[in-house]
Amino acid sequence: MSHQPRIAFVTLGCKLNFSESSTFARQFATAGYKIVRPVDHSDWYVVNTCSVTEHADKKCRNIIRKLHKISPDARIAVVGCYAQLKPDEILAIEGVDIVLGAARKGDLFEVVTSYEAESGPVSGCMAIEQVENIFPAYSSGERTRSFLKVQDGCDYRCTYCTVPLARGTSRNLPIATLVAQAREIAATGICEIVLTGVNIGDFGRTTGESFFDLLKALNEVEGIARYRISSIEPNLLTREIIGWMAGGRTKFLPHFHIPLQSGCDRILKAMHRRYTTQMFEEKIALLREQLERPEERGTKVFFGIDVIVGFPGETEEDFEATYRLLERVKPAFLHIFPYSRRAGTPAAEREDQVQESVKTERVARLEKLSDRLHADFCRANKGREAEVLFESANKGGMMFGYTDNYIRIEREYDPAQIGRIVKVIV
Repeated sequence: MSHQPRIAFVTLGCKLNFSESSTFARQFATAGYKIVRPVDHSDWYVVNTCSVTEHADKKCRNIIRKLHKISPDARIAVVGCYAQLKPDEILAIEGVDIVLGAARKGDLFEVVTSYEAESGPVSGCMAIEQVENIFPAYSSGERTRSFLKVQDGCDYRCTYCTVPLARGTSRNLPIATLVAQAREIAATGICEIVLTGVNIGDFGRTTGESFFDLLKALNEVEGIARYRISSIEPNLLTREIIGWMAGGRTKFLPHFHIPLQSGCDRILKAMHRRYTTQMFEEKIALLREQLERPEERGTKVFFGIDVIVGFPGETEEDFEATYRLLERVKPAFLHIFPYSRRAGTPAAEREDQVQESVKTERVARLEKLSDRLHADFCRANKGREAEVLFESANKGGMMFGYTDNYIRIEREYDPAQIGRIVKVIV
């Protein structure tokens, strides 16, 4: 290409994908590529895919076709979970030139820059059992916070989940590498980092280190004022970690995203989850006991909870047990997913599948509960002083940011407060 090559990125799914796409974009920008929007004509499109549900697969296919229509002569590279699970299905879509699964995802820059159309489509999807590599990644450029990839893959074999099939076994980067990356992030002026991965509490499989070791090391990085832990399994959020956070000397915020999936022990066992409802409730109670200071009108812990409805065999009684547990626990928000039948998983082979209409009705009931719980959480925080990190977006003369416990705050736009942590009354 004689002109400056143009490349656009489309990212689907989790924040881990977001951190990886941002890293790819930095690589290409450094090499002289112009980063453009997906709606613009481009020489290359990169689609970083998700495959957590059948809907996610369908969305990926539709986006690939749309990009091909925008720029019929453009090359399209598809990477990520869908690419690992169904490479032949993707290669059959008109316009696709490169498909890279979990093992080759980190080679995207090298593969794209050395691509020769005459050689035909490139497919780099080796057996998932062979995936042992992990490449560093963090997001930059768009926000006042950064998503830092600390871990990839999962050794848990939940019966409904294709993530281990798509991303491989649990593996992590060394703490020294991650501390160096946190310092790079701080040098750009970003002061908040969100730790992301597939099963981040399982950190240390590769290096023999521990998740607690990682938290303590990152806590010492100058220039980073706040950390958030993304999704973490309840059995991996240890008393040791909670006690350390409660000591008041940490930069880690009272904001937790913890999967429950079901409030019925029979269903949890069928899912191959590694905790009981009692353990889950006790962990939530411990976090509140250790981190909240009601006598000081202190911060209330934000809990975002994942729930799957309509898992095979889930009866109305099972669903009611989930509903009642959530009413007792009172999280701030629910992430609700109707069970999606995924090929290659044990749950997909079960004959006691739940009707789609039943799933839809149960999702609607939990959405109403989530709205009520979130409103209650915000009311409980009303009037207290909180620290907010305002983001750069200017929408209709307003700016927004999040408190330490993830309440969205809007204020009149003030460029002097962007990227700064400001005290406000909620």
